[in-house]
Amino acid sequence: MNDRDFDLSLPYWHERSYSKGEYYNEYKSICTHLGFVLSGVFRIYKFNEKSGNERNMLFFTNDQFMSSFKSFFSQMTCEYYSESMTDSDILYIHYDHLQILYNTSPAWERFGRIFAESALHAVMTNTEAVLFKNPEERYTELLDIHPDIFRSVPLYHIASYLGIEGPSLSRIRKRMSQKLIGE
Repeated sequence: MNDRDFDLSLPYWHERSYSKGEYYNEYKSICTHLGFVLSGVFRIYKFNEKSGNERNMLFFTNDQFMSSFKSFFSQMTCEYYSESMTDSDILYIHYDHLQILYNTSPAWERFGRIFAESALHAVMTNTEAVLFKNPEERYTELLDIHPDIFRSVPLYHIASYLGIEGPSLSRIRKRMSQKLIGE
């Protein structure tokens, strides 16, 4: 995208700081903003009312676009919570302003397509990992995508994301560190 096309968006971007534990988007609300993480960590999770358990689905860290994708794209209510895991800063743009940009500029329309493709890829990769990979493989992928996440996020959230319990995560971490020492 050239500077002229990018500059069309400047009036629409806003900066916001989030405190640890503050929601970006809440359950049963419509996600109306696309965020870009400048610093910090966010998670998307679902709360199971029957069991009282939370299940982490995605993490977003520095230099990643963030949204409750399904709600953002459909502009329908969200089945998930989006929460800041640390004190965080984002840039965000409203859905309606993106639509204006898409209708104004082919470069922004292309951005929208590429963003939607990237979001689909991230969600499908995560879904396939849960279905077809073991927890150790998912752990390794998490480290590749978010190398600093263990400094910011409690281990029980990592375990929830991997679909395992805390003791299993401890065993995986121990095995992985032993592999690194053996190399």
